[in-house]
Amino acid sequence: MSRPKSKLQGPWIIKGKRARAESFNPIQDHSHEYSHGCPSPQAGLGRSKGDARSSDDQKDEIPVENYVAQRYIENPYLIGGRKFDLRVYVLVMSYIPLRAWLYRDGFARFSNTRFTLSSIDDQYVHLTNVAVQKTSPDYHPKKGCKWMIQRFRQYLASKHGPEAVETLFSDMDNIFIRSLQSVQKVIISDKHCFELYGYDILIDQDLKPWLLEVNASPSLTASSQEDYELKTCLLEDTLHVVDMEARLTGREKRVGGFDLMWNDGPVSREEGAPDLSGMGNFVTNTHLGCVNDRKKQLRQLFRSLQSQKKASS
Repeated sequence: MSRPKSKLQGPWIIKGKRARAESFNPIQDHSHEYSHGCPSPQAGLGRSKGDARSSDDQKDEIPVENYVAQRYIENPYLIGGRKFDLRVYVLVMSYIPLRAWLYRDGFARFSNTRFTLSSIDDQYVHLTNVAVQKTSPDYHPKKGCKWMIQRFRQYLASKHGPEAVETLFSDMDNIFIRSLQSVQKVIISDKHCFELYGYDILIDQDLKPWLLEVNASPSLTASSQEDYELKTCLLEDTLHVVDMEARLTGREKRVGGFDLMWNDGPVSREEGAPDLSGMGNFVTNTHLGCVNDRKKQLRQLFRSLQSQKKASS
């Protein structure tokens, strides 16, 4: 009698609650051990009756831990034969109503070894985390393994054209908003709190973005001078949006490197109330990977706010 085809074909990743970002636990085929997540009947064969205990006793002794199972993307988009993912920053000022800002800067993190599925256990091939890659024997600390997201966007535009790139980045916008909306009702909403998230996005060969994970406390450790400048500006602009000095009016759609992408609804690039009836000409107010002239914008913003204040006094 032939064995039924396993539903778990191909590599899968299992990650426990306490697993670190640099852990990598691939599963090629679990059909011989598990059936729909439960141990197979053969797992208990070979025990003597004296060793057998009731299943209830065993359940009490075995600690329960939650795991996340993810299908491994076998066709990632490669640059120079190497795998990469994107780190993008989203600032949430409120969940009810949802108010979220997208940062213009980010980076692509590359593996230091050419991609192949023949060595599925090689972390230097499959994990792009800097904590992993910097331990690679041929890692170059000055060159690093990162591209600024502006350089990545320009590369894609030169290879696939601007329309394909606009579609890709629009799909990523949807990932940011839909993921926040999915937890909107379970996150405690406090008007005195904010959260800066680090999104990890993988792109496949069809230019389709996949959400890997959302980091509630993204690392702000710099691995290069360029990385240091990005993260210091990110923190500075975060504090500008938080606005503890109460300098902003609350109607701003851009503050430094942050663009307001959702304010209890989509935010349009155009001034005034957007017409959402057909959504035909609607363009979301996001500029990920575009020019980040944050210093010039901040000077203009605060000069304008100061003039408004003087005029009203």
